[in-house]
Amino acid sequence: MIKRRFRLSKLLIYVLLIFASGFVLVPTLWMLSTSLKPIEDVMTTPPKWIPENFSFASFINIFRDYPFSDYFINSIIIVSISTIASIIVSCLAAYGVTRFKFKGKGSFLTFLLVTQMFPSIMLLIPFYHVLRSVNLIDSHLGLILVYISFTIPFCTWMMVGFFKSIPIELDEAAKMDGCGKLRTFLQIIMPLSLPGLASTAIYAMLTGWNEYMFALILTNSETMRTLPVGIAELNGYYKILWNDLMAASVISSLPLIILFIFFQKYFISSLTSGSVKG
Repeated sequence: MIKRRFRLSKLLIYVLLIFASGFVLVPTLWMLSTSLKPIEDVMTTPPKWIPENFSFASFINIFRDYPFSDYFINSIIIVSISTIASIIVSCLAAYGVTRFKFKGKGSFLTFLLVTQMFPSIMLLIPFYHVLRSVNLIDSHLGLILVYISFTIPFCTWMMVGFFKSIPIELDEAAKMDGCGKLRTFLQIIMPLSLPGLASTAIYAMLTGWNEYMFALILTNSETMRTLPVGIAELNGYYKILWNDLMAASVISSLPLIILFIFFQKYFISSLTSGSVKG
């Protein structure tokens, strides 16, 4: 009886996992299928999952007919710099919080958490006025600063959890061996925090890569648009070329897929590491 219940519960878990996987994969596979169809086959009835005539014309069109390369390069530059800056600042802040005693430490962490409770739309007008006053509207630096301000608070909280899981005795041993705080941080603590760094990097990159509203409002010229804004502008006034739109979406997904593949082992290990510790 116990074995039967165990098998039944295991079967139920597998069914739920298959359903959840299908719920996620079906839209992605349909996106890929549509991007490989010629325009005359996109709206056929009944729809076909596997195109009869495979065509890569959509992938050529988005680079030939639209400034898609500008969108892609802008996103790469802005997201890469903001991600690296967020990781550096959040790691230093988290290390200071977990290794040093100072007044207001609890209030500082609470303040970081509270900043994530407000909707980002509230900050749109203040950010716009600040960036306009320093002539950073329609610039890479302006969006980089905005994305950094979004990601640093939560990245700091994530890294605090990981640094707390690393015994402080390692710092004390390094100090006895003559290592300073910075050397201890770089050579001992950081290598042990690779799962946390992977999770933090993925979070920061996802936040910037998919951000739409601020990129739309804080950029004016076509050549400064990022991928989410550029893809949205592929919608025409009188018609929508769904195959071109899906091809652009496929290409915009590739960097995130590649990032997750390279950091997968660190990301999975982080699920049972410091990120779940208080």
